[in-house]
Amino acid sequence: KMNFTNTDLGLRYFVYEPSAKGDSIKDKSQITIDFTVSLLDGTECYSSAEKGPKTFIVGMEDIESGIHKGVKFMKKGDKAIILIPSHLAHGLLGDMDKIPPQTPIVYNIQIHN
Repeated sequence: KMNFTNTDLGLRYFVYEPSAKGDSIKDKSQITIDFTVSLLDGTECYSSAEKGPKTFIVGMEDIESGIHKGVKFMKKGDKAIILIPSHLAHGLLGDMDKIPPQTPIVYNIQIHN
């Protein structure tokens, strides 16, 4: 019963725990996220529990372009699920490890304040 918001970019997101206060995420903001990356069938691929929180500059670093685009619909402190289509995730080749070619992924993220 999640009410996902569709974007023009092809990704969908659902903020299931909005921040009472927090700033909107913009390009060139440095943010830190806790995350779980899964396939649509629920298979967990990666998580911050195993790899540690991820810190990056929005729009500037080498991670899935869908994450750069998705976090800009959120605020610091939000918890959300972002469904990322394959062309904004790992594309035609997958990540050569746990994510197969042409596979959409699900990011469950929390943006630190």
